[in-house]
Amino acid sequence: MTAFMETPLYRQTFAWTIFLIALCVIFFAHRIVFRLLSKRADAMPGLLDAAMVEKISAPSLMIFLWVAAAVFGHIQFAGHSFAATFAKLNKVLLIGFSAWFTIQLIRAVAHYFKKTIDINVSDNLRARRSITQLMVFQAIADSLVVIVALVLCLLTFDTAKAIGISILTSAGIIGIVVGFAAQKSIGLVLAGLQIAITQPIRIDDVVVVEGEWGRIEEIKLTYVVVKVWDERRLILPVTYFLEKPFQNWTRTNADILGTVFLFLNHEAPIDKMREELQRLVKDNPNWDKRVANIQITDAGERHMLARILVSSADSSKNWGLRVTVREQMIAFLNKHAPGAFVRAHIAIDNSAPANNIDAPLVAKGTKPDAKCCG
Repeated sequence: MTAFMETPLYRQTFAWTIFLIALCVIFFAHRIVFRLLSKRADAMPGLLDAAMVEKISAPSLMIFLWVAAAVFGHIQFAGHSFAATFAKLNKVLLIGFSAWFTIQLIRAVAHYFKKTIDINVSDNLRARRSITQLMVFQAIADSLVVIVALVLCLLTFDTAKAIGISILTSAGIIGIVVGFAAQKSIGLVLAGLQIAITQPIRIDDVVVVEGEWGRIEEIKLTYVVVKVWDERRLILPVTYFLEKPFQNWTRTNADILGTVFLFLNHEAPIDKMREELQRLVKDNPNWDKRVANIQITDAGERHMLARILVSSADSSKNWGLRVTVREQMIAFLNKHAPGAFVRAHIAIDNSAPANNIDAPLVAKGTKPDAKCCG
């Protein structure tokens, strides 16, 4: 037995067994510790929560496992021909896990600051501005970490170093080629920075783009996601909001005026409609008590155009208010002034033979060949 314990096979088996046991111990210990941290974070009052702990849980586990693997490899492969390759592999893994941990840490910090910003307040312009900047700069930080990690990984290989030196020596030509090839990509990144600084759009802004009404749902470094009113998503490059005209209904504040148009006869009781409008909006939670009025904006030979103007704190409330006002005003007119709406009166010419199916339909007060525009 003693002789077997001194054989290389025994030593190899023993070392690998200890290594696997160490990995299991690290895994379960990490799982228990982070589960306790998550429960404690949820139980503690404040901005720390389990989501932040979960973001760094997986990458931190990989780093701990890497430490165990590095120690084991240093002992196990010392003096072995595989030692140099193992060392390079260790460096690449360390760089990758460190980059992953850094990205997740950045996201955890961003999540923390997002919780300090209340976007549900009535006047949330400053909050939306802060969240927009936070999301764009988070995307920039993530991109920088990935780029640095890739460069460091390449520099661990001698071949990549030689290529890098060659590129530096011919930087003029390569710079021109890369400049033309990456012009659009670089333009998108710079546009993302400009969006974050100048902020023509912000998170939760109400916009009209490409004929679609929606809200800004996400702002990434190179593209913007607009959530359209019917739950579709419109994906646009960030350069769109710098190069093309679009409507931003919440650029300075969320207050908005909405209109309801009604085509009425000249006999419509406008004064009574104004009184009814005040009654309709008085207790409506979507009305902000600023504007509620009826104006006659056009009049023709047979009709007039009544514009009902109502105001709300934001576009969503205004939509609901306009729908309610339109429905209730139509019901009011049908009940109290049935002849208020424009109608076309059609009569049959009784002088025509009863069996003549080609007898013309004549509008009252018009010639047989006249067109009714009602």
